[in-house]
This record gives sequence, C-alpha cells and structure tokens, in this order.
Amino acid sequence: MARTTGTYETTSVAGENVRTFIPRSLPPTRPRLHLVGNLTDALRRAEVAIDRLEAAGRMVPSLDWFVYAFVRKEAVISSQIEGTQASLDDLLATEAEAPTPAAPEHVEEICNYLEALTYARGQLQRKGGLPLSTRLLNGAHRRLMSGTRGHDKQPGKPRRSQNWIGGTRPGNARFVPPPPHRIGELLGALETFLNDDESLPPLVRAGLAHVQFETIHPYLDGNGRVGRLLIALCLEEWKLLTEPLLYLSLFFKRHRTEYYERLSAVRTAGDWEGWLAYFLEGVAVIANESVHLIRDLFGIIETDRKRYLESSAATVSGARLFESLAGNPIVTVSSAVRICTTTRPTASKAISSLCEAGILEETSGRSRDRTYAYRKYLDLLRVGTEVAR
Repeated sequence: MARTTGTYETTSVAGENVRTFIPRSLPPTRPRLHLVGNLTDALRRAEVAIDRLEAAGRMVPSLDWFVYAFVRKEAVISSQIEGTQASLDDLLATEAEAPTPAAPEHVEEICNYLEALTYARGQLQRKGGLPLSTRLLNGAHRRLMSGTRGHDKQPGKPRRSQNWIGGTRPGNARFVPPPPHRIGELLGALETFLNDDESLPPLVRAGLAHVQFETIHPYLDGNGRVGRLLIALCLEEWKLLTEPLLYLSLFFKRHRTEYYERLSAVRTAGDWEGWLAYFLEGVAVIANESVHLIRDLFGIIETDRKRYLESSAATVSGARLFESLAGNPIVTVSSAVRICTTTRPTASKAISSLCEAGILEETSGRSRDRTYAYRKYLDLLRVGTEVAR
C-alpha cells in the first residue's frame, strides 16, 4: 500500500496558481512506518556507533577540546552546503585575529551558526529554559541570520510570504512548501511530536523531524542550517549524546544529490523508509569516523606534549599555550597574549619554543603579524571542510 505523506493546496502567488505541499503530521501513517529487515539493522548500527562516540567522548580527559573542534567543523560544513565560501581554517584564523582570504560575511555566517547552537543548547540545559519548540528554533534562527546575507529576511520569524525550492518562481519550482497561513499549525504539530511522541526510537524521531522541518520550510532563508541544527539538538535533548560531537553535515555534503533525492521521495512517494536508511547510514558512518578522529587527535596531542616537555626550549608560558592548541590550532602573538594572559615578548617566546619543538609552524610567510598553525592537528581536523579557491 502506497503511503501519502501530505496533501496539496492551491494558492495564488503573483497572479499565478501554485500547488503547495502540506505534510501530514508525524509519525508516518497509512501505513505506519515499518522498522523491519535492513532498516532494523541500519538502526542497530547507528545506535552502536552513537554509543561508541559517547564512550569515546567520556574517555578523553579534555572533552572540551573536541567539542570545540567538532562543533566548528559542523558549523563550517552546514554553512558550506548553503553556499558559504569559508573553510575551517578561515574560521579558526578569524578567531585568532589573523588575516584570511575568505569574505568576512561568509565567516560571519559560520560564527552565527555557532552562536545559534550555543543559544539553543543553553536554553535546553537551563532550568526554566525553552524546550524543543518553535520559540527555540525562532531564537536560533534570529541569531543565525543576524547581520548576514539573510538579515533582511525576517530573522527569527516564520515567513509571511510564499517561498519555493528550485526554479525562478513558484510556478516552475521543484518544490513549493506550505503557504504561510499554514506554517503555525504545522510547526505546532511538529513541536508536539518532538515533545510528546516517544513511540519510535530517538534516532528515528530525529530523522523524521529533520525532514518534516525541511518540508515545512518555515523561514525565508536559513531553513537547511536550522534543520540540521535541529538534529544535533534532538540527539542531545534525548540523551543520545551529552555533547554535540556528531558532524552529520559532512555525510550530507558528501552525498548531497542523494540527500535531496531522499527528501523529495518522502514528499512524492511516501518513502520514509528510504530516507531513514540513508539517514541512519550517515549517523553510523560519521559517528565511527568521529571516534577514530578523537583517537587520532588525542594521540597527536599526547605525543607532542611529551615532546615539548622534554624539549630544551620548553617554557612555562609555552606549556600553557600548548594546552590551548586543541581549541586554538591557529595562533598569532596577539591571540597568544590573550590566551596566556601575558605580555607580547613572553607570548612571542612561547610561540618560538613551540616552533623549535616542531609543534607550531609559521604559515603566513609574512615578516610581521605572523600566523602559526598546529599543522598536524589541523590536517586531520579540516578533512571535509575545504573550499576551492
């Protein structure tokens, strides 16, 4: 029996009649979702991988290092999917107050994603804070769009006009989301599903919620980034991960064509099972990669710490700067002054000692205002975040 995932409503846009899609409320019915066979196996693999990632995070002594790095990796890649032309190196250089070839507004979009995530996580963790809700997503959206290319597209407010995906106008679009007068009720139903429906495994619920949000497309801009942010919030709120260590956007970026095809197949053919197979594979693949990356990054840090402390060039300020490198793998003298709360001469000496020990490397080629990178660490971390220039 074929599944119908929504209905169509004809509306007039600029004098043109357009068929907009109205998704049915979650969970899928008519027929109900079938978690059997290969899909059950995919769910089991994803759950095991998530458990391994959570365990890996608990085993390292300085989890904040990896949270800092992985959150930034997700922010960069999620933004790149929407056309942002800035890399992880660009973001880290900006945070170190170093020059970067990326346009400032593109780096700002990534910084806004970080602010949106920080805001949303803070609300969920704070007593009396907002739950998974439309208000929470609106607040995240407001921060995401502040001062960037979408600042004039009603930041923090569901749209009041029709949008569309693909094509030059709604009439020739690839997909036309619900009309604005239906957005409130659809987001309300999604909010109910997020908070009251526990009939399905959490990973499945997160996958369903992402598609539903993308189908509603409640904002004039930024829907993709908020929809991917919603996945991270679900995993943390539903106790699958205590920290946002899963940079799932990397899987979507690698398999972007299939990502959009799977979303479309839910709307046109009711193929929730096909989407979930793709989504759960992505969770398993990226969670397992994250475990290996944590292990490899931690191994580099441990080896280099020993090397530095045994180096004749080691200084107290250098050791302090080294302990910050996982969260600041690109540094300048100015950023080292701030990190170590010290003077410029002392910061400069700390950087020089780390260069002499083969840990930092000068990367700018300038005689003044130089930039230094923890290259071995960055080479592993930046995979998947590069941009063509």
